Amino acid sequence: MNVFYPNGQPYKGKSQAVQSAPASDVVYGHRGMSLEEDLNVTNRYYIETDQAVIYKKPTPIQIVHVDYPKRSAAKITEAYFRKASTTDYNGICQGRYIDFEAKETTHENYIPLKNFHRHQVEHMKRIKRHGGIGFIIVKFTKSSEIFLLDADYLAAAWDESLNGGRKSIPKRIFQDHGSLIPQKYLPRVDYLQNVCEVYF
Repeated sequence: MNVFYPNGQPYKGKSQAVQSAPASDVVYGHRGMSLEEDLNVTNRYYIETDQAVIYKKPTPIQIVHVDYPKRSAAKITEAYFRKASTTDYNGICQGRYIDFEAKETTHENYIPLKNFHRHQVEHMKRIKRHGGIGFIIVKFTKSSEIFLLDADYLAAAWDESLNGGRKSIPKRIFQDHGSLIPQKYLPRVDYLQNVCEVYF
């Protein structure tokens, strides 16, 4: 199926990105699992154990073309994202609203700001202004380290880049101001532990 962004550019899913990655960038920890998949499993665990209610936000699409190879089956062959999405996940924990974006980077010592979008940064600024908890979760795939970093640091880096500053967030910002998320069997990416330490 072909899916397109609102600007008409084709969407390249995570599976396509993995197939095109050079062999040297392949990480063997959690083989076959992306950060998104790990977070989805983690969120199901949080719901089942009644620790929090956090979901991945669905991205609405506009179906353009459908093939009917059989009378009983329909196959979507072309679709567009209806609008730019905000962030990946939102929900509630201990009476507080939580909203965050999850990203992976193959760069060893930084994540490019181009991995984020202006509307996502503005959305997280609004969340923080209204008393919600907003942050990013970033996986450095070469080291398999996953960090939680408050959205204020993303906003500061973004604003600095607009004024001629660097176009990335260095890993040292995550190490100095973020928190390393423990990885285990269940929950796979136990970010709620970090949320409780940082925000409660």
